[in-house]
Amino acid sequence: MAQSSIEWTEMTWNPTTGCDKVSQGCKFCYAEVMAKRLKAMGIEKYKDGFKIRTHEDALNTPYTWKKSKVVFVNSMSDLFHKDVPLSFIKKVFKVMNDNPQHVFQVLTKRADLLLQYSKELKWTHNIWMGVSVENERVTDRIDLLRQSDAKVKFLSCEPLIGPLLNLNLEGIDWVIVGGESGHKPRPMDADWVLDIQEQCARKEVAFFFKQWGGKNKKKNGRMLNGQTYDEMPEIELQKSV
Repeated sequence: MAQSSIEWTEMTWNPTTGCDKVSQGCKFCYAEVMAKRLKAMGIEKYKDGFKIRTHEDALNTPYTWKKSKVVFVNSMSDLFHKDVPLSFIKKVFKVMNDNPQHVFQVLTKRADLLLQYSKELKWTHNIWMGVSVENERVTDRIDLLRQSDAKVKFLSCEPLIGPLLNLNLEGIDWVIVGGESGHKPRPMDADWVLDIQEQCARKEVAFFFKQWGGKNKKKNGRMLNGQTYDEMPEIELQKSV
């Protein structure tokens, strides 16, 4: 586990590592860069760089947390990658099922496998399931997410690299928007962000604006309409017995 600087979570937990690119949102993948850096540092978990690996030893970690946490699952991977066995995904879900005092945020670009596996998994209230939607070419992921059995469903529109007009937000609980950062970030139009925020307001969907991005994301900040948007779905936690 690791404390996280990601604005919409508290910490990260990586029972799997590694991935590969599936759409334009993956172009400047921060996890790939980080994995290469960790491999160069000699970190055993990343000895294979960005190749898919499962980590049985990581499965025990959430049982050791003494206080309730909001946790981003697999910041360095995609749990629904085709090379992650369903049997291992079920183990990850059992850990999340067994720890209802924590919120686990799972994000995928592989909504087809998410839906295919959905009936095989136990969806407790504390598992928030999201899909990445960087432009209109991948909005089909929203429909696949909607058909899953997840209790809380969210969209991560980051990096937002195109407009998302007339989103179908039926059954969606939360939308995160953020610009791309790094050395050669693709620009994000303010009108794209404002339009999504207005769509969420009309549908009473929680809206979280993460950042404007750019080469200096800290300087560019995260103010929108003269304010910060930190809305999240209502968190329901059960105390561990």
